[in-house]
Amino acid sequence: MPWPRIISGLVAIAVALAMIGLGGWYFTLGFGILIVLGQLEIFALVKAKGILPATKTTLVVSQLLLIMAHVSPPLADALLPLSGTFICFYLLFQPQVATIADVAASILGLFYGGYLPSFWVRLRDLGDVTPSLPLGGYWPETWPPALSALPYGLVVTLLAFACIWASDIGAYTAGKMIGRTPLSNISPKKTVEGAAFGMLGSTVVALVGSYWLQWPLWPATGAALGLMVGTSSLLGDLTESLMKRDAGVKDSGALIPGHGGILDRTDSYVFTGALVYFFVTLLLPLLPAS
Repeated sequence: MPWPRIISGLVAIAVALAMIGLGGWYFTLGFGILIVLGQLEIFALVKAKGILPATKTTLVVSQLLLIMAHVSPPLADALLPLSGTFICFYLLFQPQVATIADVAASILGLFYGGYLPSFWVRLRDLGDVTPSLPLGGYWPETWPPALSALPYGLVVTLLAFACIWASDIGAYTAGKMIGRTPLSNISPKKTVEGAAFGMLGSTVVALVGSYWLQWPLWPATGAALGLMVGTSSLLGDLTESLMKRDAGVKDSGALIPGHGGILDRTDSYVFTGALVYFFVTLLLPLLPAS
């Protein structure tokens, strides 16, 4: 693996860990920057196809969605249809008559690039924590912190990120070493063997996390979480590959040395945040305590 890819990957992990650890507005604002950069790459891809989305309007309402996800999640859900309505209203009154593709690309940018990633903010905010830093940030009272004293949202977010990392590493390593069977025409380099080991890596990490958190029926819930994250990570990767393939580009951008654009490094996270959030807030409470 080239050194620029390794170094930029380590820097990205360090930034992600800092954001997750601090939480509060630090996490929200950090994610806001990622969402803006990612949406700009999405719109660059669709513009390469001659499509004219409502770029600025979508960027603004997506940031409002993210802020509401931190301040009041129910308001974020209410703001989503209002945002879509406002985007369509904006496109209807442009000098150049908008097309179906213009509207569809704008809503794609709103939902895929703004609303779905905002669930990571909701996930990190889980649990009652008294802020110990300005802007609602968290800092442990002792260092190194006691794992049992960490906020629930911090732990679950770290677990989800760790599952994604294990999935990516497992898929990349196995694909390079033993990958022989193509997985999809969308991304010719991906193999069935790589996908299988990615699922395995995610599942192992999730099993460890579910046991440590003492989730109800932890072997089953851990396996379910691991397979879910592994699958959503893969689907996120393939979805971005589909967009790049249709736009005729190799990478979504060139911001990260050795990795390409923001979307190239965050595609695995797009669907995962919402799925993990509902997994721990809707499914787990329904299960009998162990």
